[in-house]
Amino acid sequence: MDRPTLPPRRPTASPVRDGVGKQRRSSPSGGRAPAQRGVDVREWLGRVRISGFVVIMLGLVVLGTFVLVPTVGTYMDQRQQIQALRSAVQLSQSEVSDLQMQRDRWSDPAYIRTQARERLGYTFPGEIVYLIDNDLPASATPQEQDDVTGDVGQTRTDWMAQLVRSVAASGAAQVAVPTTPTIGVPDPIPSDTPPAG
Repeated sequence: MDRPTLPPRRPTASPVRDGVGKQRRSSPSGGRAPAQRGVDVREWLGRVRISGFVVIMLGLVVLGTFVLVPTVGTYMDQRQQIQALRSAVQLSQSEVSDLQMQRDRWSDPAYIRTQARERLGYTFPGEIVYLIDNDLPASATPQEQDDVTGDVGQTRTDWMAQLVRSVAASGAAQVAVPTTPTIGVPDPIPSDTPPAG
């Protein structure tokens, strides 16, 4: 099998030296610079040779991309889930350690006694407890926000008419009274038949 050969290259013009030592290109049009010409894409594609190996490698790269992209996405999702679960485990472990500390405290009789005294107000027999009603200093007591005025204000409503209406409405209300009281054990109902004797 013969190997394909490339088409022969066009001969390029060799540079010509002028008398000063500078290179000057000779062009077919004389001393002018060569004109820029457009690139023919069909001619360029015709010169490109694609081998079977290159096609197989490009196919493998495309196939690998389609296979690996979902796998990488799944991997990143799983890493995020693992991180969230690790933080949840750390939070749960801190809660467990707090609960263990509370359990250890509640197993101490002195702690139980202080909690019973503070929360429930329990005392030992014979102890006297003094309760102080107002133990706040004067600076810590809440002050009224509105100033008390010396002016006497008038009410905007007629309180006497409201009082009369209220008394009349309460007198007109019907009260439900039970017909027979049912306190205790009810008395037996007498029967007309004489007891057997």
